[in-house]
Amino acid sequence: MRSEQNQFASQYDVSRETIERLYVYEDLLKKWTTKINLVAKSTVSQIWSRHFADSAQVFNEIPDSSKKLCDFGSGGGFPGLVIAALAQEKMPELRVSLVESDVRKASFLVTASREMGLRVDVHADRVESLQSQAADVVTARALAPLADLLSLAEMHLQNNGTAMFLKGERHQEELDIASTIWDFKVNKQKSTTNDASALLIITNLRRAA
Repeated sequence: MRSEQNQFASQYDVSRETIERLYVYEDLLKKWTTKINLVAKSTVSQIWSRHFADSAQVFNEIPDSSKKLCDFGSGGGFPGLVIAALAQEKMPELRVSLVESDVRKASFLVTASREMGLRVDVHADRVESLQSQAADVVTARALAPLADLLSLAEMHLQNNGTAMFLKGERHQEELDIASTIWDFKVNKQKSTTNDASALLIITNLRRAA
């Protein structure tokens, strides 16, 4: 096992079996990225330290009672497919749905989940066109402004559900804008992979009066 995989396994306390699944994922990402834009080519050498770790920090915050998670705009599978890989070992009752409107990327997600031996649902559709998922948790990474993500969360979350969004250095600005439209509680955690970024954990979501 290479050093970055050792570090990942130690930091997120996962088994060799889970690491093997992520090896399969890494290989598929590298192969498919030569044909479609799953990850920026400049970050292909940082799949574990950037993309996998970025997604794993979301998994660590999923409420223990969660049974269904819906990942918006999954793209190359971040954070949803990494969450599914970790859940197979640590939260086997969690059902993960990946929503991706780009048919080629959705095809990748189907292939990757099958090759990794994961049970996931892949929806080749737009998030706003999909029937309500009634999820306990919704997630997204680099998909849309926060105010728009909260509209999607309202559609697909159960009552008392949790929205978890990875956001970049303008996250506070997005929070300020969203708070003019929505009422919510937010737990803002500094990203473990980028000091300027944050994981926003949002509960008690409702439209502002």
